[in-house]
Amino acid sequence: MRAGATRTTCPYCGVGCGLIIEREAGGGISVRGDPAHPANLGRICSKGAALAETIGSEGRLTRPLVDGRAVSWDEALDRVAEGFRRVIDRRGPGAVAFYVSGQLLTEDYYVANKLMKGFIGSANIDTNSRLCMSSSVVGHKRAFGSDTVPGCYQDLEQADLVVLTGSNTAWCHPVLFQRIQAARKARPQMRLVVIDPRATATSDGADLHLPLRSGSDSLLFNGLLSWLARHGHVDRRFVERHTTGHAEAVRLAQWQAPSAAVVADQCGLQTEQVEQFFRWFGACEKTVTVYSQGINQSTSGSDKVNAIVNCHLLSGRIGRAGMGPFSVTGQPNAMGGREVGALANQLAAHMGFDSDEDIDRVRRFWQAPALARKPGLNAVELFRAVERGEIGALWIMATNPAVSLPDNSQVRRALERCELVVVSDCVETDTTRFADILLPVKAWGEKDGTVTNSERRISRQRPFLPPPAEARADWWILSRFAQRLGFSGFDYRSPREIFDEHAALSGFENGGTRDFDIGALQGIGEDEYDALQPFQWPFAAGGVSCQRLFAEGGFFTADRRAQFVAVTPRPPATAPEGDYPFTLNTGRVRDHWHTMTRTGLSPKLTAHTAEPYAELHVLDAQRLGIADADLVRIESRWGGVVVRARCGTRQQPGALFVPMHWNDRFASNACIGSVVNPCVDPFSGQPEFKHTPVRVSRVEPAWYGFLLSRDPIDNLPQGYWCRSWRKDVWYYELAGDAPLQDPSAYARALLGARAANPAAWCEFLDSSGAHYRAARFDDGRLGASLFISSTNDLPGRDWLVRLFAQSELLPEQRLRVLAGAPGKGAEDVGRVICSCFSVGVNTLMAAIRSRKLSTPEQIGEALQAGTNCGSCIPELRALIAEAS
Repeated sequence: MRAGATRTTCPYCGVGCGLIIEREAGGGISVRGDPAHPANLGRICSKGAALAETIGSEGRLTRPLVDGRAVSWDEALDRVAEGFRRVIDRRGPGAVAFYVSGQLLTEDYYVANKLMKGFIGSANIDTNSRLCMSSSVVGHKRAFGSDTVPGCYQDLEQADLVVLTGSNTAWCHPVLFQRIQAARKARPQMRLVVIDPRATATSDGADLHLPLRSGSDSLLFNGLLSWLARHGHVDRRFVERHTTGHAEAVRLAQWQAPSAAVVADQCGLQTEQVEQFFRWFGACEKTVTVYSQGINQSTSGSDKVNAIVNCHLLSGRIGRAGMGPFSVTGQPNAMGGREVGALANQLAAHMGFDSDEDIDRVRRFWQAPALARKPGLNAVELFRAVERGEIGALWIMATNPAVSLPDNSQVRRALERCELVVVSDCVETDTTRFADILLPVKAWGEKDGTVTNSERRISRQRPFLPPPAEARADWWILSRFAQRLGFSGFDYRSPREIFDEHAALSGFENGGTRDFDIGALQGIGEDEYDALQPFQWPFAAGGVSCQRLFAEGGFFTADRRAQFVAVTPRPPATAPEGDYPFTLNTGRVRDHWHTMTRTGLSPKLTAHTAEPYAELHVLDAQRLGIADADLVRIESRWGGVVVRARCGTRQQPGALFVPMHWNDRFASNACIGSVVNPCVDPFSGQPEFKHTPVRVSRVEPAWYGFLLSRDPIDNLPQGYWCRSWRKDVWYYELAGDAPLQDPSAYARALLGARAANPAAWCEFLDSSGAHYRAARFDDGRLGASLFISSTNDLPGRDWLVRLFAQSELLPEQRLRVLAGAPGKGAEDVGRVICSCFSVGVNTLMAAIRSRKLSTPEQIGEALQAGTNCGSCIPELRALIAEAS
């Protein structure tokens, strides 16, 4: 590694990839995977590879604001403290709340949790991780007595069978998928099973895909449990020595799922598929079951987790190399939040409100006589309480609930009605506009602290950029706020001091009775903290970092035995019905992250998926009169959106998928959270993001169009719009509700054309009036272009985007702009598939056909596509199949 380079951790998913950052002469940075980091071994995904494009100043918050007025930090924090104290004095500590985030570093998380639960005296602190992994927490605690992921990433490579369920790993955790695929290539006998109602980039590469009926996961795994017991795949030694409750769990599973045929019928599968899965699971001792949001985000998510865990307990496949249930988290520090108790029903260091001993232990360690003694409100409950007026002061940190929570119209009503809303964030979001007090914080690249990934590995996140002058660390802000409320114990001077206290609490009166213990790091100095290498917990004083747990029992229940949970499968809380006959599923796309506050700034990432969409089965589309690329309205009882249709066969009939990322800053009406069912799992409080009854209808605008402009455009039409940032240009898709009586006047108003300089303005209107095109030229460069049509038959955009990179256009190129097609020899590369090298679908298909390319490796040799992060390889395989 070069001198001056910084080792840090990626701010995206829970894989927790190590990165090496180097500063460039021009002030930018270069990003590459860290080959020494155990999580990724040098691999990196498209989002991580594009991080250099996301560190600019656009949208950054740089000064504290009170009621929109720039103030000093002292005044801002005085106002926050006065507002919280006023509400607490009048209505008690239960009338205030924090809503925090897996984007916080562990040190920030720790201070927030200590302050709210220990000193304010309320457990009303919950995290957006509630939306992605709280069902796993419940499942782990019911089975193991602790929130413990028993395995590690190496298990994915050492397994003979990997089962991916409820996880589009190729897109959502691409580095893990690359590790699995590399292991399969090295060991062809290794098998991959994907369980998902959708056909995805992950299922495309599977040996077996089970497209089960949405919500039927528990029944499938109960069927597996029944089959394992019936066919003798039981580790009786492990079950008898280290578990309880297996007889009842098996009895109930055998009653509900007596055969593969019954399971297949209830899950909407073929009997042969189910039998194949059961046989493979039974035959492969080294089996890992990886699960993610498709399991967790359900009103029965906790039971689904336990149905999976039951199968591993019965067969003894846990805690040894290449086997075990494996929850992969969505955010970079969701696990770190769990360690410090950021969920409203937790205490720090994996202690809880269900134990008087834990409550007393944390109270004594923190010297916090006001420590909360009962759980607070979870995320969905919290914002309902805000709307009812039960919460008078709310502080939101590093998250965007106005977009990400289900039924977000309700969330927005709550924020509008709340007496005091404080938001601390690094950028403007849909949520910051509701803030009475807005506090600027450090962003990734400026923060200093630790995060924990999905395999319990704690890594350092190190700063390599100077923050804006007024931006501060979250822990610093919280500490100064606590001091203003008169609380002692918050005189932290560095994140190292907080980490030291966190480590000390984890080992306090532990002695092996609690899973989370990093007491070996207690007393760590500044230099040691700065040089801290990635390690897995538990790491107790006098011990070594532990890679796997539970191979020989040692669970954290009262009797030290794992508990089977007898699961009764429950259908989703709401089912399709007459007015809402379709089932909506939501999730991520390959190159975007959460609500796009970071990825929306990257030209490489927005090129792959520039527009919000709904993917539906072609038979449903035909029945509804919907064609590919039409605009469609998706509506539920809670709200509606308008997005672009994608018609095909990757969805089951009656189902559709809409990405979670788009919001009011990037589209006119695409916040899918406004549509999502707000029902929650009764045990975990996790919402049902994967199963909302909706209806679908075609939208018929008066006109369609697209706009490219060097400058952002504000006066967009009434109707549909979405925007994305490409290199050198803003790109808008448009559709108007009302007919344009004078397209030329509209275009001039929209693009700012100056009549005094006619040479800078060109336009074309065909004789039928159905097609209009205009372009503005600024000092010889293309400044803006607008295309309008009465139909959705518009020319390609990508070749036009490339013209904006040129310093001057030739006369022939100017004519080509109005002609709507590239000239002879100019290529329209089409939609970008490989974000790293900007390789489009048209270029790929032409090369595949003309050069007879039959593998991703051959494509990489010819065009570089797929040779950097590898995230596009599943799509390259799909293009090869399409061309054959």
